[in-house]
Amino acid sequence: MSKLKIEHGASKINLVLLKTNIEDGISSDIDLMAAWSDNERKYIVNELLRFALAQDEDFLKYKAGLAAGPARSPVNTKPVQGAGKAMSDVPAKSDPASASANHL
Repeated sequence: MSKLKIEHGASKINLVLLKTNIEDGISSDIDLMAAWSDNERKYIVNELLRFALAQDEDFLKYKAGLAAGPARSPVNTKPVQGAGKAMSDVPAKSDPASASANHL
């Protein structure tokens, strides 16, 4: 098994916004690791995700298969505007992260 390597002071990278909710304990550990390594929180999250993705052999095989196969566009998970119901017709949903937090 490989080891996670966090470089001290190396948090200058290009970023794309990813909105998500994480558990309180994980957030505290990320803050602690950021302080310990003298890096920004977002750098730590990126390194942890990069490390986790590199550990999943099934995912790596899938990714390699996509690269070797015919060019296919990735599945678009965002809803298409104008298709189906208008936004005003869709009932509001509660936040699943806060709902699941109540069951923990």
